Amino acid sequence: MPPGTPDDEGRHERPKTREVAIGMTDTVSTTAPVTTGLYIGGQVRSTADTLEVVDPARPGVVVGSAAAATTEDVADAVAAAKGAYPAWSALSAQERAARMAAAIEGIADDRDEDARVLSLENGKIRTEAWVDALVFEIRWQLALSLADEVEQTKVLPPAPGIPVQTTVAHQPLGVVTVIVPFNWPIAILAASLPHALLAGNTAIVKPPPSAPLATTRLVQRVAEKLPPGVLNVVTGRDSEMAGLIDDPDVAKVCFTGSVNGGKRIMEMAARSLTRVTLELGGNDPAIIREDAVLDDDHLDRLFGAIYDSTGQICMNAKRLYVHRSRKDELVDGLARRLEQVVLGHGLAEGTTMGPLHQAAQKAFVAEIIEEAKAAGATVLEFGELPDGELAGGNFLRPAIVVDPDPSLRVVTQEQFGPVVPVIPFDDDAEAVRLANDSWGGLCASVWTADDDSANRLGSQLECGYVWVNDHGAARLDLRAPFGGMKQSGMGREQGIEGVRAFQDTRSIAHAADETEQAGASA
Repeated sequence: MPPGTPDDEGRHERPKTREVAIGMTDTVSTTAPVTTGLYIGGQVRSTADTLEVVDPARPGVVVGSAAAATTEDVADAVAAAKGAYPAWSALSAQERAARMAAAIEGIADDRDEDARVLSLENGKIRTEAWVDALVFEIRWQLALSLADEVEQTKVLPPAPGIPVQTTVAHQPLGVVTVIVPFNWPIAILAASLPHALLAGNTAIVKPPPSAPLATTRLVQRVAEKLPPGVLNVVTGRDSEMAGLIDDPDVAKVCFTGSVNGGKRIMEMAARSLTRVTLELGGNDPAIIREDAVLDDDHLDRLFGAIYDSTGQICMNAKRLYVHRSRKDELVDGLARRLEQVVLGHGLAEGTTMGPLHQAAQKAFVAEIIEEAKAAGATVLEFGELPDGELAGGNFLRPAIVVDPDPSLRVVTQEQFGPVVPVIPFDDDAEAVRLANDSWGGLCASVWTADDDSANRLGSQLECGYVWVNDHGAARLDLRAPFGGMKQSGMGREQGIEGVRAFQDTRSIAHAADETEQAGASA
């Protein structure tokens, strides 16, 4: 439904649109502030306190406000999900899939508006915001295609000394909480939410507090078409959200976010032994071998893998290890593309790169770039910072840091911004050693014309997902299990593995009759 203030029945009225000048020539369609409530047990709920949501490109401009739940609201959401669980889990996987398919019918009708709201609150360019919402539907449909596998069982026949026939089956866990980050909140949500529901669980979604509007609105539209309590949405301040994690009635938490955030979630979950899936940050390496193809197509892929979403994607390429003989060619290829970057408001015509989402992140990225300069690294910066109303926005010129000292933070820490270090190597063994010398293990890529070398190096990289001659969220196989190693997380999302992450294994053993036992002993 279009954005606006919910009416008495929780529906949204279409707000009046006006044009606001951005910079010297562009205009951005904006509206009266968007407001969202909680959605608990099939009912919209307002709150006395709200979260103010601002435009990252224009920090003084309020995009809207979201309800700020109290601890009592959180407890009610858990209770609603718990109450809906018996009936939902009693359905067959095919029955749940049918209801879930009906719940997203017509979801594309509001995609333009979802993208507009997300761009305003997140800062990303309109095209990326539109894809964010599109991927939700794609992932949802892919999850439903797994319905026939959800309840598959395995039978272990009697064996010598084991006089039973055992059926190994799967059962849902109960109430699950799904917590998503600001950068791709709608798409990331669908990497786990439909799998959790298809498995027979009920769910509570917690959108990011700094960009909750588009996610809340979309999830509410889906939840309204499911039985009350099966899908709930709670927004609010982290200080009031503990019950979504440590309430004994919450069986599992699926969290996507920073490493430090994952550590806090795991610590809180330990209080009630709540299970967790953690998809955390990455410091993902790309190895460009001497025989790599660096034509326009491959360079375009690599460029997007680095700078999409202003560098704010966990699986972006964040360290480039390039054979020394190809370093200049690689840097020149990236530089040509960065020269075309247009910094601006995400909704403005012609913008190719928006602001960073938060001022604190802008300050951090600027700091590590200055640190690299002070250490003597060559730093190439591109683009022009916007002026006028956007002068106070969270904009940063995209950069390449050439041949930095490996100890610099631009190499060792996740930048989560529009900057990448380019580090030369001389042989494959050195490249793999440097790539693996990191706290992170989310993704990596190998760029080479030789398949055998790609497989050899790929198998040596310590991470959960490896691309060959490709990289980045736009190139992810949404059917395949996804997740990290080391401090990049635990557990897997997507695919049947993503469904199994929201199930437990149950064995049912039937005593074998004498004929079966005799046959097993023969």
